[in-house]
Amino acid sequence: MSKAYLDRGVSPTKDDVHSAIEKVDAGVFPGAFCKLVPDLGGDADYASVLHADGAGTKSLVAYLDYRENDRADAFEGIAQDSTVMNVDDLVCVGITDSFLLSNTIGRNAHRIDARVLEAIISGYERFAERMRPYGIDIVTAGGETADVGDLVQTVIVDSTVYARVARADVVDCSHIRAGDAIVAFASYGRARYEDAENSGMGSNGLTAARHVMLHADYGKRYPETFSNTIEASHVYGGPHHLEDPMPDSSLTVGQALLSPTRTYAPIVREVLEKHRDAVHGLIHCTGGGQAKCLSFGRDVRYVKRELLPVPPLFRAIAETGAVDTREMFQVFNMGSRLEVYCAPAAADAIAEVARRYGVEARVVGEVLPTTRAGKNELVITHEGRELEFGR
Repeated sequence: MSKAYLDRGVSPTKDDVHSAIEKVDAGVFPGAFCKLVPDLGGDADYASVLHADGAGTKSLVAYLDYRENDRADAFEGIAQDSTVMNVDDLVCVGITDSFLLSNTIGRNAHRIDARVLEAIISGYERFAERMRPYGIDIVTAGGETADVGDLVQTVIVDSTVYARVARADVVDCSHIRAGDAIVAFASYGRARYEDAENSGMGSNGLTAARHVMLHADYGKRYPETFSNTIEASHVYGGPHHLEDPMPDSSLTVGQALLSPTRTYAPIVREVLEKHRDAVHGLIHCTGGGQAKCLSFGRDVRYVKRELLPVPPLFRAIAETGAVDTREMFQVFNMGSRLEVYCAPAAADAIAEVARRYGVEARVVGEVLPTTRAGKNELVITHEGRELEFGR
């Protein structure tokens, strides 16, 4: 179990959540990445998805930047984080178009003013506009801004997305099988549809990253940015300030932590158009990091021998010594946040689609039969060491 996360009040595996929903109906495709239900329009050939997620504690990094530098626009990327955490989950069931999005902002109005709200709301619109030339249609349908200062110290930015999909087009992770190749898409670098270098941070692991990377100064000045249930020794114990340069990167530490979560929707759209029959599963490596795959497929052993390079931000987090190697792979995406499970013959062509969009991609491993009946397994090779995970 991930200690750096748990010590700060967060569960990377959410075993208690999985236990709570164990008896809840899993929908019409129980093995899919997202829950699909019968089509709300009554078409038996379609299914519907209503999905909720958000930017999580990444909004606290934006808050620090805002307070330190009076930059309300630090929050603009938070809207993209909140959107992509939904859209790219839906991409993993084969949906790449016609998303209907509503947002929910919960704020403490004493600390989050109109400028911040404007930056968040305009951020939703700008991201939707940026995606349209790539055939990704995201319709923003309003939302709710609630002043809940008794519950929220700063701000929470969440979204809900609705979409439909033809049942014949659903990508169902229960089809992942022994013999599949694993193609990973990089979370770092600069995609053709991005304005700047992306650190690869995404919107997972920010609680750990923030506290192990950022200096104690921030805890003293902004106690509203952490829970009073966390032991003092686990609060902002890092060596860095937001403006410090990130080694081996064009970004500062603050910019790296705030890099907007990359969407893979344009890439997957083309992959599915050209190689749909070869794709057996799509996994968005969000909560659970590189171990996310354990929740999908049946009686399989995921073997990842040639992962993409670990980007500078994750190396810097590891170098603090506050998160051990095994835990790093359980909390962070470590450089690749989307995986395609496919027929080996199509793997190189699928990777090439991503590279044409400026996103590094390659075959990083394979799927084998499990060695434990009824259990999924994962083996990651990193710096000559094998890390084993199981569920």
